[in-house]
Amino acid sequence: MPSRLNTQFGGLSLRSPVVVGASPLSMNERTRMEMQEAGAGAIVLPSLFEEQVIDWSWNHGRQLTPKERMILGQSDRTKHHWVCPDGDSYLALVNRASSLQDIPIIASLNGYTAGGWMDFAGELEEAGASAIELNVHHSGAREYGSSAEIEMTILDSIRDVNSAITVPLFVKLSSNFTSLPHIARQLLSGAQGMVLHGRAPKVDICLDTLRLASRWRITSADEGVDSLDTLMQVHSCCPAMPLAACGGVGNADHLIKVLLAGADVAMVTSAIYREGASVIQTMLRGLVSFMEKHDMQSMQDLKTQRPLEFSSDEERTAYIAALTAHLRENDPSSAGT
Repeated sequence: MPSRLNTQFGGLSLRSPVVVGASPLSMNERTRMEMQEAGAGAIVLPSLFEEQVIDWSWNHGRQLTPKERMILGQSDRTKHHWVCPDGDSYLALVNRASSLQDIPIIASLNGYTAGGWMDFAGELEEAGASAIELNVHHSGAREYGSSAEIEMTILDSIRDVNSAITVPLFVKLSSNFTSLPHIARQLLSGAQGMVLHGRAPKVDICLDTLRLASRWRITSADEGVDSLDTLMQVHSCCPAMPLAACGGVGNADHLIKVLLAGADVAMVTSAIYREGASVIQTMLRGLVSFMEKHDMQSMQDLKTQRPLEFSSDEERTAYIAALTAHLRENDPSSAGT
């Protein structure tokens, strides 16, 4: 792997800026080795959910809060979907993966209400996790008085987890927050990196059973990255916060664009499902060619070429131009003009 691709993300030293995102793919040892051989800088393991952490805490003698008891009581509905059956199995997975791989292994936790996060995060570090990704998935708005209360609860939880570990803590956020740049500033006291954005399954309604359903799909090869503007906004507002782009990074051009927009690394998942681990090598070759073309000797050289963010005038002009072009293309009366 060319040394020019060496980079840093939240205290981790990586040999490349491509990180394999959380998915069941990384459960398989052979697949993890293929990802490593293809040039991945790190691998995020599948998520362990807060129901499982609560169950682990209960089995290890911790008293549960009423809310945790309620969550645990509802876990029968979700447990048949769990990739890892329980917390102890997950710790064994982390231990084996970190022992066999030569690149950082990042554990992934999904949720944020579990009071046992701190104890379990410490166990993950003991098991060999190089970092922990906390995929923040908050419950319904009806449980909170305001959006500010939701954000404060999340920030408190993140600081608690961070205080219990010495490895980096990365926070994975969805795009439905009022102002991600301002959250980034607040997270500086509790997280060593942000992942933008966590993709959630689409909620659907089955008309036959009249029940809710969730639809998950991988992004297609022709979809573009939809987080460039957010990356630029967060990076320009809070340059001290390390960023990982997540969602839609499927080829070398996507990788280069998110790095120029402010990301330190790109998390890749759907492309690996579509094309296999070799797509990582293809992306990195494209990145090296781009860097050679522009006489960039290191990732730091690339970062100095970032446009950061559009000026308000430039962004407004591009916005109006895009909308009016779309209207002309779809307006029959404009034919021949």
